[in-house]
Amino acid sequence: MTTGFTLWFTGLSGAGKSTISEIVERELRALGRKVEVLDGDVVRTHLSKGLGFSKEDRDTNIRRIGWVCEVLSRNDVIAIAAAISPYRAVRDEVRERHGGRFIEIFIDVPLEVAIERDVKGLYKKALAGEIKGFTGVDDPYEPPLDPELIIHTDQETPQASAARILTALRQLGYL
Repeated sequence: MTTGFTLWFTGLSGAGKSTISEIVERELRALGRKVEVLDGDVVRTHLSKGLGFSKEDRDTNIRRIGWVCEVLSRNDVIAIAAAISPYRAVRDEVRERHGGRFIEIFIDVPLEVAIERDVKGLYKKALAGEIKGFTGVDDPYEPPLDPELIIHTDQETPQASAARILTALRQLGYL
């Protein structure tokens, strides 16, 4: 039996996906597990360079991340995807391809909080009309309907969120 699986972190820009995924990665490595993180920003630089932000390009980006996670997880690696992945249908498609070894974690935060945390200044530009098609501003984010876990990052620390994820993984029988 394979010991790999995919943790799929989804949520708005600034929700805390990267921060929490890094903590979870460290904790899983400390348990002796093989782990790889596919962060949306890093993937766009390497795996998805040249893709834009149209719905078609975003879906292609998520399918690529999903495929890499699928390959890693079937080779006994815990794949962590930390990507906005705004469209429910393509997330569900990626889930389906994983054959049940897929844990969707909705990193939920009110838009106002994400805007406050905007270290890259992207929301400011989007709200000023300088960036078109920005998720949560003038392009939709479709929250998961039935994720395995919802994390409200405006209500707890990243460390507490990571601890809840690890507890859930134990309860679900992944650890």
